[in-house]
Amino acid sequence: MKNKTHLRTLIFLIIFLLTFSHLSFSNNISLERVEPMFWWAGMQNPDLQLLVHGENISQAEVSINYEGVKLKKVNKVENPNYLFLDIVVSKNAKPGIFEIKFKKNNKLVETYKYELRERNTKTDINKGFDASDAIYLLMPDRFFNGNPANDNIKLMPDKSDRKNPDGRHGGDIQGIINHVDYIENLGFTAVWMNPLLENNMPKYSYHGYAISDFYKIDKRLGTNSDYVNLVDSCHKHNLKVIMDMVFNHCGIESYFIKDLPMKDWIHQFPEFTRSNFHAPTVIDTHASDIDKDVMTNGWFDTNMADFNQKNKFLANYLIQNSIWWIEYSGIDGIRMDTYPYPDKDMMAEWTMRVFAEYPNFNIVGETWVQKVPFAAYWQKDSKISGNYNSMLPSLTDFPLYSAINKAFNEKEGWTEGMARLYYVLAQDFLYPNPNNLLVFVDNHDLDRAFSSLNKDIKKYKMAMAFLLTVRGIPQIYYGTEILMDGLSSQGHGFIRKDFPGGWKNDKVNAFTAKGRSALQNEAFDYLQNILTWRKNQAVISRGELKHFIPEDGVYVYFRYIENKTVMIILNNNEEADKDLNTKRFAECMKDYKSGFDIISHKQIDNLKNIKVAAKSAMIIELK
Repeated sequence: MKNKTHLRTLIFLIIFLLTFSHLSFSNNISLERVEPMFWWAGMQNPDLQLLVHGENISQAEVSINYEGVKLKKVNKVENPNYLFLDIVVSKNAKPGIFEIKFKKNNKLVETYKYELRERNTKTDINKGFDASDAIYLLMPDRFFNGNPANDNIKLMPDKSDRKNPDGRHGGDIQGIINHVDYIENLGFTAVWMNPLLENNMPKYSYHGYAISDFYKIDKRLGTNSDYVNLVDSCHKHNLKVIMDMVFNHCGIESYFIKDLPMKDWIHQFPEFTRSNFHAPTVIDTHASDIDKDVMTNGWFDTNMADFNQKNKFLANYLIQNSIWWIEYSGIDGIRMDTYPYPDKDMMAEWTMRVFAEYPNFNIVGETWVQKVPFAAYWQKDSKISGNYNSMLPSLTDFPLYSAINKAFNEKEGWTEGMARLYYVLAQDFLYPNPNNLLVFVDNHDLDRAFSSLNKDIKKYKMAMAFLLTVRGIPQIYYGTEILMDGLSSQGHGFIRKDFPGGWKNDKVNAFTAKGRSALQNEAFDYLQNILTWRKNQAVISRGELKHFIPEDGVYVYFRYIENKTVMIILNNNEEADKDLNTKRFAECMKDYKSGFDIISHKQIDNLKNIKVAAKSAMIIELK
């Protein structure tokens, strides 16, 4: 009987220790992170919320003693390893360093020296971007390897392997800095880089969209200071900088995914559930609840945890993070990934808070939908969004992208060929500001333009002429200027190939005319010519657009402003040159006697009949 009693006592003791063992070690308090790591005095919004992470940090008593800074509230959450500190930084708070003290039983256990910095006062920052700009999109890992020493980093498992299309190849920030002059000389005025933040994932991390640290540049690309230097270098070369951000999801290797602050920090299902990727369900009045739920709450992939932006602490974290990067680096704009996927009310709050601090800024949201109404819903002050206002100024124009990539490959029809371009533009009445749409023929997720245009240089030239003269903000993907090819069906690595000459042992260097083929130089020179002309053309950047129904495979439209008119002609016929009688266009041409084609550099003395070569474009400045 005594032995049985001892056995029961022993079993009870083991169960007690297993169940409550954490209590015996609860005195261990550590401080591992405070985010944002520092902030600025003089921000428009005085409220600041700090995420504090460390073992059992919630057991600590927190205090701050600094003039103009008040600790308003200490928020404890489900996980004892987190605190969220609500701080008010008043208008009279001066830049300086103060201590955040963490005590237990009146004993100091941790101290964090928090810095309030002076706001960035450089005159060439935060200018925003608009239709006067032309944007060069590049993937940092695939552009130029400027510092081979950072190709592989200890404790970062995804190592450099150029033989693997889906591996890391070694491109970095220094490589971009080394070639900002190339981008400027080509005629661009802005550069958008795919995400540069840490993606410390086991594999397939080169693209940057599985962020594991929102406050740190990936070490294989450089450092936070390197990024600031990149922005400064771009500004010195008259290039604005657009930072790619992701609010929908993050990499599962992030510390706050491995140690969730609370269960609803991310969307969770009984088993892995992938998004259905049907963005129209968000605004479809007939959509089922399950379809909407899976669309916005499903994960992109098993390695990308889907954020729950309805969680007020997460929402604040993401909003402050974007403001932190704007102020810290001096960027001019943001491209927001997968815009319709996060909670749309939180996204509207984000845009309002950003513009409250940076009224001249611009943000473009990736709205990957194929129909104009589905896109127009998301633009600020939309005419069709009912009581909802996204406050988002700029959108990616996927409907026009789709039309471009079909139009030049088709024979003419009622809705085919040039009619595709006409019918998309004819729906511009749905947009509050069609001139603030991002227009493009390819990007990092899509077939390369040269491939989608059947590797036909004539089609390529027509597409480029249209892209750079239509309303909106043109974006061109790195390598499009040298006819890089690739189909997404082969795998994303094949549409994200290394730029030739970006690595020490590359056989050719396409950064130079000598390293390009005759056909590549033809494409490069064609693009550079139009881009250079476009830079100072207010008639293109803010002029009105008037177009005429395509006839006989010829599409004519005009861009016009107070004292200038430009006529654009696209002849989509494969073989027949056209003698274009311009009588139908009199309302746009009646005051003009002659013209100058900026593509051929030829004077046109007779505007009544204009000869247009088959499968070609003309951009005519009317005189």
